[in-house]
Amino acid sequence: VQLQASGGGLVQAGGSLRLSCAASGRNFDINNMGWYRQAPGKQREVVAYIDTSGRTNYADFAKGRFTISRENGKNTMYLQMNNLKPDDTGVYYCRALGTHTIVGIGTSDFGSWGQGTQVTVSS
Repeated sequence: VQLQASGGGLVQAGGSLRLSCAASGRNFDINNMGWYRQAPGKQREVVAYIDTSGRTNYADFAKGRFTISRENGKNTMYLQMNNLKPDDTGVYYCRALGTHTIVGIGTSDFGSWGQGTQVTVSS
């Protein structure tokens, strides 16, 4: 399963961006999807997660400013980011966890990462 992230860019503090992550491939079902980010010199951290029922979890820094959503029929996930701060600068990665069906054999679990999209917030 391949993930393609997009929507990053340069924005001033207080501005907004909407990230998208589209999954492609064959014979797969996605369970949980999430966004991570990695700032320069720092470890990758979770931003938010969403399951197939639409239940969400957010990191404390994202609560009240970021909204994660998904369109299950399109295997696409979004991250609406409002009131961005310079500390939000980093590469944002999407992740998907699910099962892959191999015809005639069965299913196997997978975890895929997108390639990352750069978000830069200027002060």
